[in-house]
Amino acid sequence: MVIFGVTHSTVRSQIGDPHNVIIFDNYKLWHGLLHPISISPLRDFIKAHLDTSDYIVSNRAHELEHSIEALLPFLQYYNPDVKITPIMVTQMPFEKMDDISDKLSIVISEYIKANHLVLGKDIAFLISSDANHYGPDFNNSPFGLDSTAHREATNLDKRIANSDLAGRVDSQKVEDFTEEMKKVVWCGKFSIPFGLLTVEKVVHNVNSGSLVGKIIAYSDSFSEGVIPIKNTRMGTTAPFSLKHWVGWLSAAYYVQPKE
Repeated sequence: MVIFGVTHSTVRSQIGDPHNVIIFDNYKLWHGLLHPISISPLRDFIKAHLDTSDYIVSNRAHELEHSIEALLPFLQYYNPDVKITPIMVTQMPFEKMDDISDKLSIVISEYIKANHLVLGKDIAFLISSDANHYGPDFNNSPFGLDSTAHREATNLDKRIANSDLAGRVDSQKVEDFTEEMKKVVWCGKFSIPFGLLTVEKVVHNVNSGSLVGKIIAYSDSFSEGVIPIKNTRMGTTAPFSLKHWVGWLSAAYYVQPKE
């Protein structure tokens, strides 16, 4: 399982705010609910074959970040023997994403072919990100702070998702999404275009097929309301208000064979 995660601002500030690179770790195991989760040999294969100017290694970055580790309980529940390749994506322009994803996709494709892996069966890809972070806390409230603003902002998220993240994935569509991200505050937004570029190229390299996406669902923290859990000793984890909410969506991608 290759997981593209993000570098939040709080993480970037503590590791020197790197740009234009992806970030690996050196851990042999990650924490899991059932037992420790192993790292796939793919991680070290990538390190050995990818241009060293395109990545850094930082255990500290992965310690601070939560976009990858939050997925692990679900992965391990459905596959107790899952192995992961954690990749964090830093801020970079589309041209740089296109360049690094070219090289990364070639390395991953070589690994897949050498080990006779089947896409979607032996190896899969996850991209972790949130959608809109809305409200004064994020310096992001272009539509106002009432119910009408909430509707307009979530409709914008849905339009972006349906136009840029659904259907056949190609470079132009990913670039359009990257441009859209300049207008909104999606936390972790660089993992999405970088991940899609990489996976689309892997699919093309391995079987000349096309990567096709479908939006499964969209919601947000205000629409869902307060989670009905008490006595966790965690306190308030996030405000529940039209002045502070976060959107999210799920999308699934499959390989359409070459005709």
